[in-house]
Amino acid sequence: MNKQRPILLLVILALVAAAPFSNAQAQQFSEEELSRFLRQHPGADADGDGKLTAEEIKAARAHKEQAETAAAQWKGRFHPGWEKDEFPPHAVSFKTPDEIMAIYKRGPAGRSYVDAGDALSFPKPADGIMRIVGTGHSFTAPGYRTLPAITRAAGFEQPFCLHNGGGEKGSVRYKWEQENGIFQFDGKPLPKLLSAISNAEWEAMIWGPYVGDRPEFYTCWIDFCEQYNPGMKFFLIDGWPTLSQVQRVFNRKGNPESEAFFTDAVFDQLNAPVNTGFADFVKTLRESTDEVYILPTRAAMTEAAKRFIRGELPGVEGLYKVIGGKESSIWADQRGHLGPGFDRLEGYVFYATLYGKSPELISAPIKFNRNPSFLSADLDEIFREIAWKAVVEHPLSGVTDKNKNGIGDHLE
Repeated sequence: MNKQRPILLLVILALVAAAPFSNAQAQQFSEEELSRFLRQHPGADADGDGKLTAEEIKAARAHKEQAETAAAQWKGRFHPGWEKDEFPPHAVSFKTPDEIMAIYKRGPAGRSYVDAGDALSFPKPADGIMRIVGTGHSFTAPGYRTLPAITRAAGFEQPFCLHNGGGEKGSVRYKWEQENGIFQFDGKPLPKLLSAISNAEWEAMIWGPYVGDRPEFYTCWIDFCEQYNPGMKFFLIDGWPTLSQVQRVFNRKGNPESEAFFTDAVFDQLNAPVNTGFADFVKTLRESTDEVYILPTRAAMTEAAKRFIRGELPGVEGLYKVIGGKESSIWADQRGHLGPGFDRLEGYVFYATLYGKSPELISAPIKFNRNPSFLSADLDEIFREIAWKAVVEHPLSGVTDKNKNGIGDHLE
């Protein structure tokens, strides 16, 4: 751990980043000061008119306090070992590649653990195809599940080595502790990814961020990957608007009574501060390596929601199933898991970001394992279009398409 790095708390799926100005203070600041604050914290501009009002600054202050409270609550859940300068000397990441592999094969209970299905290495693929290791949870699972079918249709198999878990158990912090056999897993290591990274070649790693994440939860992975595979790229999803976020932002005790509550402006208000928070977080991670990018799932799902509101998603009947009661909704439950078929949209975002090509260019049939009856070819084409739009318009995806030919400018 490098304790010189700033301790930034990323409150995923919550509102982040706003300065603590009071209503009275807002009225005392000059136009120049308010303009400067707006440039630094664009998320405070709730109505998007390019100006800050006293009410907006008051709301920003309240939102910041909520985020700080949530962050403090989660900080208390982390093992105090994270506050120290170094990991314990028995951490698996300090061992040699052969030792790490032996520990993994032995398993956490001292018995043979690895089965024939574990793929801890792959031969070097064709140019441009990345061998990927990854952690994640139920918000990354849809992309992990559908990306192989997409790449297969694009002409290649996706090499994957994943170590996932549900909720917090799939977070980067949890997996680092589990793989190393430290803190809550003291003496019980399960170094699947550490074995793969140290004993084979990889081009990229994907993460699923979680509530209360700190930069050091990620930089330990970056440092280990760079030790064995210099130049790797790192990608993290940025989630999507959830009902718990709606309740915090709009100071509600429950869900909106109907989906009529949701408008383009509402989604913009939910997204702007979170986008700012992720931008700050990526900036910090890029102090370790420039190769850190966002898989813009938030932009993609928001665009889908806006198109649904306009009646432009054929076959989709709702936004949130728990509000509208429709099975074919974008979000399936209170926690914000994706509804049926929307795993394709996340998979398309993964493909477009990782490989810099629009999924619209894939002509071969894509054989997904799950095929909801309402999901037509027209809707699938819209998903592909939305994914490419989200990727090329996101400033942290690493992909642009100035000539609009569906191929990232960095590939031409």
